[in-house]
Amino acid sequence: MASLLLRSRVLSLLSRIKKPNCRFFSSKADKESIISSQSIIAEQAAEVTAAAAEPPAEAVAAGSQRKGWSFFKFGLIATLTGATGFAGYATYAYTLDEIEDKTKALRQSVNYKVGEDASSMEKYQGLLYSAAMTVPAKAVELYLDTRRAIEEQVKGFTEPTSDKLLPDLHPSEQHVFTLVLDLNETIIYSDWKRDRGWRTFKRPGVDDFLQHLARLYEIVVYSDQLSMYVDPVVERLDTSHCIRYRLSRGATKYQDGKHYRDLSKLNRDPGKIIYVSAHAFENSLQPENCVPIKPFQIDEKGEGSVDTTLLDLIPFLEYVARASPADIRKVLASYEREDIAKEFKERSKQTQRRMQEQRQQGFFRRL
Repeated sequence: MASLLLRSRVLSLLSRIKKPNCRFFSSKADKESIISSQSIIAEQAAEVTAAAAEPPAEAVAAGSQRKGWSFFKFGLIATLTGATGFAGYATYAYTLDEIEDKTKALRQSVNYKVGEDASSMEKYQGLLYSAAMTVPAKAVELYLDTRRAIEEQVKGFTEPTSDKLLPDLHPSEQHVFTLVLDLNETIIYSDWKRDRGWRTFKRPGVDDFLQHLARLYEIVVYSDQLSMYVDPVVERLDTSHCIRYRLSRGATKYQDGKHYRDLSKLNRDPGKIIYVSAHAFENSLQPENCVPIKPFQIDEKGEGSVDTTLLDLIPFLEYVARASPADIRKVLASYEREDIAKEFKERSKQTQRRMQEQRQQGFFRRL
């Protein structure tokens, strides 16, 4: 029994000596793996640092491209801003004709030509000059075309519809004066309120005024109201057709926020035009042709004061038509913007007194 135990121990000891030490080899392998992993991590960190320190060529190219685009963009904005400012100043400071005259040489520079006997260098320089001036010349041409189109559109709203608002006079009527009448507060009174709408009143004496002077004058109504208002009012007012023509807002000149009567567009001799209005000097571009009268108004009750303004003006207008002065503007200037009807009446009385005195003196001389 003891021998068996001794034998088993000897065998156990021998087996331990022949078997390799697993723990020793395992720890060594672990140590080597740790060392190799640390070296790999260090190499990767070095590569990342190098990548951060030296950007790739693609990133450099992209950055330079962005800088180039930004420079182009800001240059374009600056150019457009400068061109817009210059165009605005030119529009404010110069008329279209003045700009066309000042830029004539620039616009013709596109068609710059060199003589046939010029050298090749001169021809090349001429070609470069023509090419360099193409852009500014075309820009000026674009500005002129745009401004011309805009001014034509604006002119349609601000200028009378025609340079000849009235047809030509018949040859047999070349001596006839043209009597231009304003509408509201001159021969009628019209107003509007929400609770009652429109109401229109004829001025006292307007029928007799029109019928009497229609035999001596060419009568024209010239209003700043729309034709859709003027036409029906005149049709109801003038049943005898004493008024030859009607001119509405489209025939006025819009200036400084107001519609003005431009008598120079009537296609009539300026020396034979008389403009009668309650606001003559305020709404006419030719004050030398104006005859101001008292405005006609009606209160809320539909009542107005006694008004004989139109009837009082008939003697003066009848005298002008029969005397036929060469230039009515000189006659009107002699009244110095006074009440012409009243002043004419006083002058007539003075003239009659002088004539009576002259007759009496002549009578006594004969005696």
